[in-house]
Amino acid sequence: MGIDALDGRLITLLDQEPRVGVLEASRRLGVARGTVQARLDRLQATGVVRGFGPQVDPAALGYPVTAFATLEIRQGQGPDVRAHLATVPEVLELHTTTGEGDMLCRLVARSNADLQRVIDRVVGFAGIVRASTAIVMENPVPLRIIPLVEQAAQDG
Repeated sequence: MGIDALDGRLITLLDQEPRVGVLEASRRLGVARGTVQARLDRLQATGVVRGFGPQVDPAALGYPVTAFATLEIRQGQGPDVRAHLATVPEVLELHTTTGEGDMLCRLVARSNADLQRVIDRVVGFAGIVRASTAIVMENPVPLRIIPLVEQAAQDG
């Protein structure tokens, strides 16, 4: 699904100020309230906008260590491994991948020593054959979407 310049401006506004109301958004964007509401409804219905929840920093919750673990799993164990990893609160994301491993997890921990506990819990499942973990040193480009939104809006 493509977006146009108005969609891009709306998404950017919502990214900068997630609590802005539809009426205020229409005022700032210079379009009718109904236009903003219709655009927002369409962006949500098509999955472009997935939610409006708060962005929570794991470090502020007491989990300052981030790591990525590449997992090799036993053939045919994917659904069971996914179910197991869903029970580990420190697993923030899970992606299935091609290449060396089968899955890539983003993990958090309270300390490097606590990371060992998290890894032990992750790999303490028969469906996981091996894990290779890399600790994040810094995050100079945090997850960002707006540059992609701007490019998509220009392309659309």
